Amino acid sequence: MKFITLLSAVLIAVVPGALSVAEWGQCGGTGFTGSTSCDSGLKCVYLNDWYSQCQKGTAAATTTTTTTRTTTANNGGATTTSSGGTTAVTGFVKTSGQKFTVNGVLPFISTNAYWLAQLGSSSLITQAFSEIAQAGTTVVRTWGFNDVTSPSGTYYQLFQGSTVTINTGSTGLGKFDTVVAAAKAAGIRLVVPLLYIQQLVGSGQPASTFYTNSACKNAYKNYVKTFVNRYINEPTIMAWQLTNEARCNGCATSVITSWATEMSAYIKSLDSNHLVSLGDEGFFNQPGSSSYPYQGGEGIDFTANLKISTIDYGTFHLYPIGWGVTSGYQAWGSTWITDHAAVQKSVGKPTIIEEYGVTTSDRATVYAAWWNSIVSSGLSGGELAATTASGSGYNDGYGISTSDSIFSALKAHTAAMKARS
Repeated sequence: MKFITLLSAVLIAVVPGALSVAEWGQCGGTGFTGSTSCDSGLKCVYLNDWYSQCQKGTAAATTTTTTTRTTTANNGGATTTSSGGTTAVTGFVKTSGQKFTVNGVLPFISTNAYWLAQLGSSSLITQAFSEIAQAGTTVVRTWGFNDVTSPSGTYYQLFQGSTVTINTGSTGLGKFDTVVAAAKAAGIRLVVPLLYIQQLVGSGQPASTFYTNSACKNAYKNYVKTFVNRYINEPTIMAWQLTNEARCNGCATSVITSWATEMSAYIKSLDSNHLVSLGDEGFFNQPGSSSYPYQGGEGIDFTANLKISTIDYGTFHLYPIGWGVTSGYQAWGSTWITDHAAVQKSVGKPTIIEEYGVTTSDRATVYAAWWNSIVSSGLSGGELAATTASGSGYNDGYGISTSDSIFSALKAHTAAMKARS
């Protein structure tokens, strides 16, 4: 549905065309054909096989040097201060009961920035992460899918008739390498949804086609294999998500549960390092309910899906007005949060709220109530409601900028989540 993103300041444009590469620019990597010379005072630092970046000083493959921030960044429970020093992202995030762990308990405080790879330069991406970190964010959720029928911007798959080409170049997975490197430099982990395909289903097909047709499933697996294998050994990736907001309107809930069982097991067979989640809206399967998100009509059974052995944690979203709850949405949202926390506790796996929002005049009061419910319910983690930076072109209207009157309340919520962890 909507995507809530956190950024705040004006992003700085980059002037192209220099013979040497500016700070934070790409200077090497598999398939890279640009300049490998950095501006004076910078060195080309290896980050992974596909991406090296011009930075001040020197750095090893698992650390990056930064002199642009004086905030304290949380790195999977091991906190370091980036003020002319290094910020390390080491170790793979795991789950322990209802908690995320890596070098201790990881406070899951995240935001959506699905558009990061669409930004025009590595400098813009780096600045984006710098802004995101200001709210105390530990995890960013960003898209690992974008399929097109003609080359345009950043895309990961090109569909030309029956020919499907995965783009591993600088406008494809090479660009995602830039996102990963910038996240690592900021000490932030990534959650990456992988659902990408619309071209193979075709118009007029039933909603279940994507989840049941063997050609669709094989195409999905082919893409996932390429994407996942590229980052198997990268701890900056916290988790893969099978989808963004999977639905199968009118289908039996067993259709998506069966698909999620198969695909999560497939990813685990490729990659034992990273967590896997479904990435759904958290709809329940209670046909007698008077409330649409509880009725099961979209083919989602949150409880059944959380019980899948190869699904590591649960997710849900919260857009009550968009779902038809136009009055009493504050109380409804708090109940929605506590209901998911109850399933989290009964199943014994972490559960997080990924997206939420209202655009009404009582937003501050509504968010305060929801934040309180997130903390008091024992929910494992939550996204931040926030917005995009001026000039980036991505703003869905649900957000909070650093100049917003409730930004201080947002930061207080972040602190409460960290203190609880």
